Amino acid sequence: MHIAVIMPRWVGDAVMATPALRALRGHFPQARITGVMRPVIGDLLAGTAWLDDAIAYDRHRRDSACSFAAAVRGLRAARPDIAVILPNSLSSAALAWWGGGRRRVGAVGHWRRWLLTDPVPAHRDDRGRVTIVPPPQAFMDAVAAVGVPPGPLTVELVATATELAAADAAITHLFPDRPAAGQSAPLIVLNDNSASGTARAWGREKLAGLARWLAERVPGARIVIHCGPADREQSRAVVAGAAHPAVAGLHDIVDLPIGLSKGIFARAALAVSSDSGPRHIAAAFGVPTVALVGPTDPRLGRSDPARCVEIRRDLACSPCGRTECPLGHHDCLRLVTVDEVGRAAVDLFGRFPDRTSVAGGT
Repeated sequence: MHIAVIMPRWVGDAVMATPALRALRGHFPQARITGVMRPVIGDLLAGTAWLDDAIAYDRHRRDSACSFAAAVRGLRAARPDIAVILPNSLSSAALAWWGGGRRRVGAVGHWRRWLLTDPVPAHRDDRGRVTIVPPPQAFMDAVAAVGVPPGPLTVELVATATELAAADAAITHLFPDRPAAGQSAPLIVLNDNSASGTARAWGREKLAGLARWLAERVPGARIVIHCGPADREQSRAVVAGAAHPAVAGLHDIVDLPIGLSKGIFARAALAVSSDSGPRHIAAAFGVPTVALVGPTDPRLGRSDPARCVEIRRDLACSPCGRTECPLGHHDCLRLVTVDEVGRAAVDLFGRFPDRTSVAGGT
């Protein structure tokens, strides 16, 4: 049997799909399973054993090798018996249809019912109204439609030995005068980046203030400002604003692949993050995390409720789900204070005193 899984585009959603991938592989151990996904999602899943092959697909990328047409050709050549469509978009269902998936399984909605052979109905409450289902469960519902029994919703990633080595080298470079590991030098990762606009960002000044607040109150802490290639200037500004030797950023690291992020979070004792992909990477490594939730619906991002504290403002305009604040005031995050976040972080750190770095993969 050949199963194609059309993966979510966003890193956070891909992390929240890992319970479904794990359950799918467990139920079909002999099947060939192909992930149809952005190359960065393939890098995210490196070290896991759930997928056998990959077909590159990124309809927003100007690269013919990742185009819709190229993915269709790849699927037609692979001839999947089943196409499990995790994103709830019209384009992903059309991809499975054009790609020749004999069974096409996915949630209904977005005018795509006619493209599916096995539609997964929406959840409804006692009054028949459609209810929001958090992504880990929604993705599990999709694989359940092909006979996969329910499994744990714990998100999971693997940091390979190479990724951990790169992270260790980066940490040593950033903190040459501080101990390399152990509870005497906890690694705290701060992230305020998002690939979907500015509305989810807390702000450079507040993140710098938080970094300094934590550096002054957590003895021996090593505080890393996380960033991607597009966020180097923000990281540099936060480090400069914090002005503390315990605070350093990834901005001067030449190569910033997602594997480095995985390794960094695997070594972390605590994380504070905007409601974006790194929050979910932290969850996949069991890192206690304070999540700053602004315009997004909090029900859509709860990948590790047991180890996560959400801070948000219950405003009349939130959650709006917009990438930019339509009212211009950004109150859903502007009103969140440094002291509030800092105290939540220290309290969470105290609740998990035995948190150590996660073992690596192969």
